[in-house]
Amino acid sequence: MKLVNVTNSYKRLVNKQLENTDAYFVKVYSAGNTTVVYTEATQHAEILIVNKKRAVRKTEINEILKYLLKRIPKDKYDHDQISIIELKDVIEISIPISSALVEN
Repeated sequence: MKLVNVTNSYKRLVNKQLENTDAYFVKVYSAGNTTVVYTEATQHAEILIVNKKRAVRKTEINEILKYLLKRIPKDKYDHDQISIIELKDVIEISIPISSALVEN
């Protein structure tokens, strides 16, 4: 699976996320019919996976999570604390951050 950065095609979504949430960083990726929204805030990171054509496969979830966890230093999160909520065509992954990713 290859994730393509399509953030520039989702300017309204990115602006709304930045304005209305505690996120300071938003990226949007595409993998065919699957859209991935990755957000970072000071105390958590969120991954939203959406595919309206079919259910998201477990292997896709694992690959996306592995790819995006590379952005976060390993000492900033506990893999056991990651929560995954699976709905019909939406997957939400929440990653609690132990200390701020960006120092003020």
